[in-house]
Amino acid sequence: MHAKDILIDGYNRIQEEVHAAVEGLDPDDLSARPSPAANSVSWLVWHLTRVQDDHVADAFELDQVWLAQDWQGRFGLGLPPHDTGYGHSPAKVAKVRVEDGGLLTGYYDAVHEQTLRALRELTAKDLERVVDDHWDPPVTLGVRLVSVLSDDLQHVGQAAYVRGLLQSA
Repeated sequence: MHAKDILIDGYNRIQEEVHAAVEGLDPDDLSARPSPAANSVSWLVWHLTRVQDDHVADAFELDQVWLAQDWQGRFGLGLPPHDTGYGHSPAKVAKVRVEDGGLLTGYYDAVHEQTLRALRELTAKDLERVVDDHWDPPVTLGVRLVSVLSDDLQHVGQAAYVRGLLQSA
């Protein structure tokens, strides 16, 4: 099995878990927060998708799906165009409210498709390319892709946990 096949499998797992965390929740459940400082399912899925979109687009020199396909307009959150949710205060987390889980899964699916197109073209040599030299050591494409994969799996796990809390109440 090639490294790109492992990455594709990992990113496919994120997609499965995103759908499992979101589907069937109404707008109030999507936006519910276990405490005032906690994140909602909506925010967690939006954030993990924005990070994947931002980082994959940057690493492969692609346009962000958020902007290129006007997901920013469809969501209508009133946040800056390149906002990924990093460092959001509880007040900003509360701004990420959606009326339909299909919006969240639709955006994720569009980002996922762009990610898969990029991953399918990877060679082993590509994974060694430096994509961010602001770190020591510099970040290679392989490290960036694993970092996004790890971050997304953690956030979708948090969304599943919040969903479980809501369904047990």
